[in-house]
Amino acid sequence: MNQFAKSGDKLAQQLKLLGITNPTVLNAISSVPRHLFVDQILAHKAYENTALPIGQGQTISQPYIVGKMTQMLVEHGVTTNVLEIGTGSGYQAAILGRVFDKVSSVERIRQLQFNAKRKLQQLDIYNVQMKHGDGWQGWQSKAPFDAIIVTAAPVSIPEQLKLQLADGGIMVLPVGDKTQTLVTVVRKGDSFEEKHWEAVKFVPLVSGDTL
Repeated sequence: MNQFAKSGDKLAQQLKLLGITNPTVLNAISSVPRHLFVDQILAHKAYENTALPIGQGQTISQPYIVGKMTQMLVEHGVTTNVLEIGTGSGYQAAILGRVFDKVSSVERIRQLQFNAKRKLQQLDIYNVQMKHGDGWQGWQSKAPFDAIIVTAAPVSIPEQLKLQLADGGIMVLPVGDKTQTLVTVVRKGDSFEEKHWEAVKFVPLVSGDTL
């Protein structure tokens, strides 16, 4: 386990050089054991700054992009009530759970959601609530959210998610099909201010849910 603890520190140091400088975000990255969120056969690659397959056609995101999207929320002043769309392996949810007071996470593939829930319990992260459902629809009963983070790419920004943002709230998401861009959307009353950042590569955000 010590070997992995050192690996977490090294990963955080590497991300710091790439511009992830918020101490709370870096601390979460160094303390959350990423190897728990991938198959044992890939554990030796868990602390590399790269996306990895997790089955079901999904991936665990590159640590840099996990750090970048989380840091964007912190820099916006978010402290609580974050919605994650696409729980996947649960790694991003674990990072969010260490940084923000209250996190809700939606996953369309039931098996992934079940596995992620178990891993967060293993790590004693209990401030993340999970739901099996269609990410395009968000989590209406828990809205409005101070922040929404989307970990798969829709071809256009889902209207439902924009409407579930609190006034002044921020959404961070990849948008696009063959080429994708990291976008932030800030709600200002009934209008939404979009800003485009950098090129990214995510799996598509599929509508509907599965058993």
